Amino acid sequence: MAKFLAWIEVWLKKGLVDAEGETVREALNDLEYPVSSVRVGKVYKILIDARDEKDAKRIVDEMCRRLLANPVKDDYSFRVERV
Repeated sequence: MAKFLAWIEVWLKKGLVDAEGETVREALNDLEYPVSSVRVGKVYKILIDARDEKDAKRIVDEMCRRLLANPVKDDYSFRVERV
């Protein structure tokens, strides 16, 4: 088995209201920063064991679909690198 580092980003789907992002935008505007839009997402950094890069990508995609991203409201992307 080899070690792989996965970087996973999870974002609300386009068109959905990002209430947390809107709150951050308002707070930044209150602090007089000229911010017009904020989107809040999650980044996961996960070290996994896998046979090869193809297996690592399969595992990461499965983790995203089963736990890390809600397919109703979230989009996700990831990259995998051998360490």
